Amino acid sequence: MSFEPKTYSKKSTICKKECTYVDIKVQEAANGNPEVADSINQSLFRVARSIVYFGEKPTNSKNYEELTASFIKSYDDLAKKFPEEAENSWEAKIKTTKEYQSDNLINFKVNNFMYTGGAHGYEGNRSVIIDAKTGQTLKRSDILKDEKGLTAYAEKSFRKKFNIPEEKPINSTGMMFDKNVFTLPQNIFYTDNGLLLLYNPVEISSFADGAKELVFPYSEVEQFLKVQ
Repeated sequence: MSFEPKTYSKKSTICKKECTYVDIKVQEAANGNPEVADSINQSLFRVARSIVYFGEKPTNSKNYEELTASFIKSYDDLAKKFPEEAENSWEAKIKTTKEYQSDNLINFKVNNFMYTGGAHGYEGNRSVIIDAKTGQTLKRSDILKDEKGLTAYAEKSFRKKFNIPEEKPINSTGMMFDKNVFTLPQNIFYTDNGLLLLYNPVEISSFADGAKELVFPYSEVEQFLKVQ
């Protein structure tokens, strides 16, 4: 399976200091089994749709053209109805890159930045792990055979890297794990350098602290994995 870059972008015509825009760069499956390619492309589109929207829930957009148009329309409608609330332009940026590919899986990183008003925007990365043979998105239970074991192993490394004494609660130095219990991050990446555990900004610490990550060589963590 090979991939080719595609870009979908749109800009508002209601421009004040700057113009509101949306820019989506994605790697689209270009050959191989058509059903597998379509499944991969739809999986990546659904992730983009879950990010690029304004309001209480994502849109019902069926493709990238509808998605970009919907985002711009949300801003334009607001700017026309409440001009004072649309003084600052919005930004929506997505860049999808293929981080890892093996006979069993393909791992994409979806870097995203969203700003729809307020003090600052939000930037983060999402991991989308695809079954290379079916094109279906893999859940955590599909890739981990011993989540408890990996969690315990990762906690030791996390405490060491971020100087948290073993005898102290995990939040004792300012972390914000839910219920003061160490957990794996929402996003796990397969990379050429090993397994990456990525905590996006505000996931376990303040926005100012930024992202936090741990990387383990596969030789250290293969006992916890179902696929590689």
